[in-house]
Amino acid sequence: MKAHLQTAFIGRLSVPPAKRFLINYFVRLLGISGWIGGLGCLLFGLGLPLVSIASEEEAHGESAVLAGTVPLPPAPSPEVMARRYEIISRGGVLSTIPPIGVVWVEADHLNAPEEPGLRRVVQRDFTFHPSLMVVPVGTRIEFPNEDDEYHNVFSYSPAERFDLGRYLPEERPIPSHTFDNAGMVTLRCDIHEHMRAIILVVATPFHTETDTEGRFRLEGLPPGRYTVKAWIDSRTTLEEVVDLQPGEVRTLDISVTE
Repeated sequence: MKAHLQTAFIGRLSVPPAKRFLINYFVRLLGISGWIGGLGCLLFGLGLPLVSIASEEEAHGESAVLAGTVPLPPAPSPEVMARRYEIISRGGVLSTIPPIGVVWVEADHLNAPEEPGLRRVVQRDFTFHPSLMVVPVGTRIEFPNEDDEYHNVFSYSPAERFDLGRYLPEERPIPSHTFDNAGMVTLRCDIHEHMRAIILVVATPFHTETDTEGRFRLEGLPPGRYTVKAWIDSRTTLEEVVDLQPGEVRTLDISVTE
């Protein structure tokens, strides 16, 4: 059992093979008694970080998992499922083809990532790819044009109003926009009317898209109370409140309430 513990401990260390050999030799030389303390001294001497395996496992065990389903709108009839139309409007309500949703959690103890990073929405074959994207507040998105014609990206959405103008594929730097406000942003091209995309900007690092069956999974959630939000289409965002305990794996099937 103790030999197994030693092997597991060493296996968790991120060290080069040559130094791993020295650590194994040192542990065998020490025997059973005092190997952990001696190993700490050896790691320090090799210039390696002191790693607390117990604290890593404890931290991992503290986080919670939230998984479940959300109700998606029905798939459109085949005659409207043209290749170029990945965002459709029915009665003024925008949704994706095929239908997918977005799930995220909000809480007072959560903050958006300090460095949200850079994302891309590509204009190719007169379509935005991807047609639906969820990003944290502060994310900058580039919009490269991969067609041999002019394109444009603009939005009149309340959350973000901007217009990148018309540009060809060789435009440098690649036109981009930073999304500083939470909310739904609808992208359009003023040259090609059918082109649409949706950007959901959320004030949380915990978000995901569902699959086409409405299934979702969020991992690594700190314990606490959350408002779970599920975007179904441009008119429908469902909400549920959950309390997650340390290490809990919670199943949540969100439904539409009348």
